[in-house]
Amino acid sequence: MCNLTKRIPNDGSSRDFSRDSKSSIQNLQPFGKSPVGNFSTTTPSSSVSFILKKHDKIEAHKKLVAQVGLENFIRNVTKPLDLKLPNRVKFNMNGQGIMQTWEDVFLAERVYTRCLGISKRIYRIHAYTHEPQNNLAYFVLEETNERSYWFLPVFDFHVLVFTYYDENKDVTRVDVQYDQMSFFLHCMGLAQAHAWVVERLITPMAVVW
Repeated sequence: MCNLTKRIPNDGSSRDFSRDSKSSIQNLQPFGKSPVGNFSTTTPSSSVSFILKKHDKIEAHKKLVAQVGLENFIRNVTKPLDLKLPNRVKFNMNGQGIMQTWEDVFLAERVYTRCLGISKRIYRIHAYTHEPQNNLAYFVLEETNERSYWFLPVFDFHVLVFTYYDENKDVTRVDVQYDQMSFFLHCMGLAQAHAWVVERLITPMAVVW
């Protein structure tokens, strides 16, 4: 049986619980007083100085791209950074499949979209983050999936996309990450039922345990 400590609500003050040795919640970390905490780490890439230097080099841009179909979206989302799309690319689909050409990527998207009962996919982004020193740009992709059958619900989904390019600004690699189980639950129209079971049955039992 796990013993959990519960955070006690207060009046909004930033009391430092680490100094209260007799508090029943003394094991909780104190509330942070600034966006960047003062902490030590054994990993250089997690040090405060490294985080601050990386932040200074990162570029964040607000940019709207909205298109129907993956190919239309891809060819437009690369324009803000003037990236090029040679046919050869290493496209990692959430670790479940790696394709080597854009032709294969676009064909796979059309095939599984049809098989999953999706009639139209509307892709869009509102902003992206660029790391010039790493030849990397990444963004949150929002997609709306309209359905081929009336009994399947329309659903929105979010995907994290990492795009790598070389010195010639040719896209060389794309890593796509998303919650695969959640996606297929939405496709089958079972997402709401699954959320109800988790909230009403599984979570209460886990808390009691």
